[in-house]
Amino acid sequence: MSKKSIIVTGGAGFIGSNFVPYMVEKYPDYKIINLDVMTYAANLDNVKEASDKDNYLFVKGDICDRALIDNLMQEHDVRGVVHFAAESHVDNSITGPEAFVKTNVMGTFTLIDAARKYWMDAPFEYKKGYEDCRFHHVSTDEVYGTLGETGLFEETTPYAPNSPYSASKASSDFIVRAYCNHK
Repeated sequence: MSKKSIIVTGGAGFIGSNFVPYMVEKYPDYKIINLDVMTYAANLDNVKEASDKDNYLFVKGDICDRALIDNLMQEHDVRGVVHFAAESHVDNSITGPEAFVKTNVMGTFTLIDAARKYWMDAPFEYKKGYEDCRFHHVSTDEVYGTLGETGLFEETTPYAPNSPYSASKASSDFIVRAYCNHK
């Protein structure tokens, strides 16, 4: 039997580069596909311990590239997506917000729509054998706005994004939420 494949987006970035080697080591029965466009925030040296493993594959590519995502899903029979990839620097989002909307909103849409198409026949109807597929979307606490001197954000805290970065991440959260309501 072939390995189950999981795409990890942004796997050479800050959080993803810690997750990828962990997954490669802990789950040798899974093929971990590290999909990263390699912007200024990425560094393959951060995942070098995974690079020579049989269950690891690095793909340089953009999460907005629908043809690439569809091809990866089919070629590797992908059963899960862990979505870390994001434009994430608040100051950069203020001076150049378009990249944040493109990657964080359209990239998330591209990924989840490709997964839906590959895993499902219709709303609420998984293809046979794909019932356990999962899409994990990683967000940020910045979607909740600014915390005062004290207090905590909770799951019931209303969204109040205060930058193009946090607004784009809130938008991506809502896209994922919408897809979850018709799975």
